[in-house]
Amino acid sequence: MKVLTETRLREEFKNKFPKKYLINSKVMVTPSAQEFIKQKKIELIYEDSQKNSEQKQETIEQHNIDKTDMTEKRPKYKDYYHGGSFQEKPEYMTQLYGNVLVRKDDLRIQLRGKLDSFQAEILKVQVDLMKAKEEKVVKDLDEILKLTREILRAEVLEEPLQSLNILGMDEECLRKASHNPKKYLGVDHIFPNHTMGEVLVKLNGLRSFSREVEILGVQAFASTEGYVQRKDILQALNRLSSGLYILMGRWLGNFYH
Repeated sequence: MKVLTETRLREEFKNKFPKKYLINSKVMVTPSAQEFIKQKKIELIYEDSQKNSEQKQETIEQHNIDKTDMTEKRPKYKDYYHGGSFQEKPEYMTQLYGNVLVRKDDLRIQLRGKLDSFQAEILKVQVDLMKAKEEKVVKDLDEILKLTREILRAEVLEEPLQSLNILGMDEECLRKASHNPKKYLGVDHIFPNHTMGEVLVKLNGLRSFSREVEILGVQAFASTEGYVQRKDILQALNRLSSGLYILMGRWLGNFYH
């Protein structure tokens, strides 16, 4: 079943919003896309709206014959893949959004799980750093954690991701500092090894984990046909690893001491 998302509409319109927008009645419009259409005062027109109107009238008449019985039989969930419906949620499926179900191994669900695991790893490192009284590093990791949670929220609710500012830098500064640490952090590029010490090894572990999250994000949002969804999320996932690399550079450059 085809799905119309807010991201798809934004990329298609590019700030030139039509008064009317024609779609096939079989296309599922996500809640965020519906709200976007409403905000931009766009009239949504279905290709076979007249036919649907007649069918709806017949359905309403039949529905009124036994309203209670029909209510009991109304499906609670929709199948994202095939457009089917379920009265009860199968154990192997979960909600993508609203009452729309996907398999639990769907790439977007895998991404959500990976983001959740990444947060857990950040917290474990923060606990260790608190024991070592490295509060300044813990504070910087709080910003990485916050951005991770914002990415997850934006994906689940299909909302645009807000500012990427972390560590006192915007997304462009993050990119520059991670690409040229000598200029911005006063240290050469870091080549991980066991002599770096426990703190750097832990930060490097988080950096490596963040790259795994980014790869899964690309798999979830970039199709084999070249169409890319949620570019804002993909950019933010890339900046997570940049932020962690900057933390490593700050530690080597004695920024925290």
